[in-house]
Amino acid sequence: NSEDVRCKCICPPYKDHSGHIYNKNVSQKDCDCLHVVEPMPVPGPDVEAYCLRCECKYEERSSVTIKVNDRVLLL
Repeated sequence: NSEDVRCKCICPPYKDHSGHIYNKNVSQKDCDCLHVVEPMPVPGPDVEAYCLRCECKYEERSSVTIKVNDRVLLL
């Protein structure tokens, strides 16, 4: 498959938890904290507050283009 899709969630520090970046291959409609952040680093009552701080973006990229660009950089 020449297309890579993923959801990337950047979650800043929250209480005593350090910030973290999560990546997961999910559909665009599932690109949110609840579907991507695993394991959830906070207990149930804090999940909503934690997820509101996370920024999640759906990304599509071409593996073929990335491989070609890497080879060009090596030359």
